[in-house]
Amino acid sequence: MEINNPDLLLSVKEIIILSRQRVYKMVNSVLLETYWNIGRLIIEDEQNGSARAIYGKAMLKNLSKELSLEFGKGFDERNLNNMRAFYRAFPIWNAMRTELSWTPYRLLSRVDSEERRMFYLNESVSGSWNSRTLQRQITTLSFDRVLQTKEDASKKISIKNIIKDPYIFEFLGLESNITNTENKIESSILEHIQKFLLEFGNGFAFVARQQHIVTDTSDFYVDLVFYNYILKCFVIIDLKTTALSHQDIGQIDMYVRMYDDLKKSDDDNPTIGLLLCTEKDETIVKYSVLNDKNNLFASKYVLYLPREEELKQIIDQDRVRFELDNIKNKNDD
Repeated sequence: MEINNPDLLLSVKEIIILSRQRVYKMVNSVLLETYWNIGRLIIEDEQNGSARAIYGKAMLKNLSKELSLEFGKGFDERNLNNMRAFYRAFPIWNAMRTELSWTPYRLLSRVDSEERRMFYLNESVSGSWNSRTLQRQITTLSFDRVLQTKEDASKKISIKNIIKDPYIFEFLGLESNITNTENKIESSILEHIQKFLLEFGNGFAFVARQQHIVTDTSDFYVDLVFYNYILKCFVIIDLKTTALSHQDIGQIDMYVRMYDDLKKSDDDNPTIGLLLCTEKDETIVKYSVLNDKNNLFASKYVLYLPREEELKQIIDQDRVRFELDNIKNKNDD
């Protein structure tokens, strides 16, 4: 039998959905507080014990046995260790973000510094990351790949808080040991656009591929165009399957100037240009407009997931260059 008033059904469904969401949030908050308090009690007890390491291990084993007998699953020795790590990583309950569940907090508790933990926590909340995405961002050293963290810039958001170097595109599913055409990489990006946007960070929305720009004398095609609603500006990407060259830099500079002149509205901030290339020659970067302009960037990309040691080496090389550029800019000011 059909309902005569469809609006009634929709309204009732909305109430039920909202109520379930409220219940989930309440249950999640209570669960997190429970685990946090258990972790706190374990730490406090350890601090009062002698021969801490031996004492702590025996205490957790005995505690787990007793709790499991009375309350069942969820209180094995491993999980008690997770609660202990949870409290150590987040000792102030009022600073907790209860939008996240227990699994993300377990992952965050293993991150080795408070600055990194807070970066991943805030990005998880603002980007609505699931646990798998959070794990990937931690594994691929997302914090270290951002040119400049918000903490470095006294909470001020800029394109340097968003641009990374290098970018890791293993999710495109392309072979890294063969020559891929720009067209093939672009097509794969569109097929995996959600993962691509997650790798690029918060605020990006896809606008166009091979966007046609017409001038009085010529036609041009921009590889990829995005809009960042946080920065309120267009971000155009020129994708290269080769190492960075002077010609590439001149081209992206021209594209940005043309986009500002022909596409950008008065309400938009200046357009950002990003060159994605397979290799960067720091000499070319140093003696080109990339070193002088705040709206042009070049980043390396890889089509595979590097080993941690290799990734750290790439990041360290670029970090040194970035810090030297900052010193130079301060001296110029």
